[in-house]
Amino acid sequence: MKGQDLPKKIAVLMGGPGTEREVSLATGRGVSKALRSLGAEVVEVDVRDKNFTLPDDVDLAFITLHGTFGEDGQVQQILEDRRVPYTGDDVEASRLAFDKIRSKEKFREHGVNTPEWETLPVFRNPRMEPPLVVKAPRQGSTVGVYIVKTADAVRDAVVKAAQYDSELLVEKFVPGRELTIGILGDQALPVLEIIPKGGFYDFSNKYPFLNPQAGGSAQHICPAKISQDQTRSIQELALRAHRALGLQVYSRVDVILSEIGEPFVLEVNTIPGMTEVSLLPEAAAAAGIDYVDLCVRIIELSRARMERSRR
Repeated sequence: MKGQDLPKKIAVLMGGPGTEREVSLATGRGVSKALRSLGAEVVEVDVRDKNFTLPDDVDLAFITLHGTFGEDGQVQQILEDRRVPYTGDDVEASRLAFDKIRSKEKFREHGVNTPEWETLPVFRNPRMEPPLVVKAPRQGSTVGVYIVKTADAVRDAVVKAAQYDSELLVEKFVPGRELTIGILGDQALPVLEIIPKGGFYDFSNKYPFLNPQAGGSAQHICPAKISQDQTRSIQELALRAHRALGLQVYSRVDVILSEIGEPFVLEVNTIPGMTEVSLLPEAAAAAGIDYVDLCVRIIELSRARMERSRR
């Protein structure tokens, strides 16, 4: 897509009311800069609630809202009601992918390897024994995620996660290497390995620029140092997970490679971060797709998805 083929006026939706607001603002600024470099007229829209306003003549909304409200189908439904075309996947696919419990059910249905799991009402104890991962099922960026190594710590993790939801997801903890795979349409990007500076890849390790005092950060290795056969197998698994959720545009699939070399899909992010330290742009760059081209590709794939939906 050449610059002249872009939508004439693009609203970049950024911020949002959720816990990932500051990350979203950083993503939005990056996307806006990239699109302006191609000559597009860009309007930055700081979304604080469902009553955000858009200019009447906007041709496309580029969604850079992470987590709640951005990835869970809410903003997509508002844009559809307003008849404004938007980037990313549609309402139902977004809603499904954001819900970790429903995603797990789809993984099981489509034979996507994922850790053993159970759902848990907040006032109950899990049937599985530690080590476990307790997750609030409808949050993003590791918000409401707690790794539990001992039985004594289970209740505290459940109470903390219950601040976010009335039903929790409990997974068997799988020790191993943390990998992530970007998906653009039918293309799986190079596998990227994340080596956290400490603990696991939580919010402070993902976005150290938001809280430098926390000392978080992580080393990224892309492409990951794994065999070609294993790389292909993991990329195929990531594509299956993406398709199992009905996704067509783009995503980032998080995978654990166990200590015996077995990959497990953890979750799929439909609007992953695109800040200067984010994983998707890094993986795209390793595939020869620079940041500007990545933004253009997302628009292309989104337009194709919308065209298919009109048939």
